[in-house]
Amino acid sequence: MRKGRRQVQAEQTKQRIFETALELFRKKGFDQVSVDEIVKKSNSSKGAFYGHFDSKYGIFLEKFKEIDQFYESFVQTIADELPLKEKIIKLFQGQMNYLEHELGKDVMRTVYTSGLMESENNYFANTERSIYKILIRFIDQSIASGELLEEADAEKIAMLISRCMRGNLYDWIAFGKDFNLQEESKQFIDIFMEGVLERYGVDPEVDE
Repeated sequence: MRKGRRQVQAEQTKQRIFETALELFRKKGFDQVSVDEIVKKSNSSKGAFYGHFDSKYGIFLEKFKEIDQFYESFVQTIADELPLKEKIIKLFQGQMNYLEHELGKDVMRTVYTSGLMESENNYFANTERSIYKILIRFIDQSIASGELLEEADAEKIAMLISRCMRGNLYDWIAFGKDFNLQEESKQFIDIFMEGVLERYGVDPEVDE
C-alpha cells in the first residue's frame, strides 16, 4: 500500500527534526539545546516537533529504538549452540562496537546525563527492551540445556549483565581516551560470567 503525500512529508519532517537534534546534542550538549533551536535549525515548527516527540528526551527514545533494532539483528549472528559465556561476550562486544562507532562518546555521555534526569521515562530501566529479552532468552536456553542449574534466576542474572554493560560504558565516558572499550569490555564480562558459571553452572563431572 502506497503512502500518501502527507504521510511521506510527516515522516520526512520527523527524520529531519531527529537528525538535527542529535547533531545539536553532539555539538553543544543536551542541556544547551532548546526545542526552539531544534525547530529553527530543522526548518520545522513546534507543532511538528511535539507531534512527533514528547520532549527533547523523546529524541533519545527514538534513537534507542534503532539500537534495539541493532540488537535484534545482531543476535541472529550468534549461534544457539554456543555456551552461555560465549554468547554473552559476543553480544557484549557487538553492543560496545555499535555504541562506540555508531553513536560515539559525546552522544553516549549526553544519553547518560539526560537519562539520569528523566526518571519517569528512563530507557535504561525499561526491562521490556530487546537487550533484556535477549539476555533472558540466552539464560533460559542454558537452563533448559542443563548448562545452568534450574535455580538460576534468569531475570536477575540478565539485570546484572545489563548493569555490567552500563558500568563499562560509564567508565569509557569517565576515563577518557586511554580506556579501550573493546578490550576492557571483554575482560569485564569474562570475569563476571566466570562468577555466574561458578555459582550456577552445572558440574559435568557430578554424577546426578
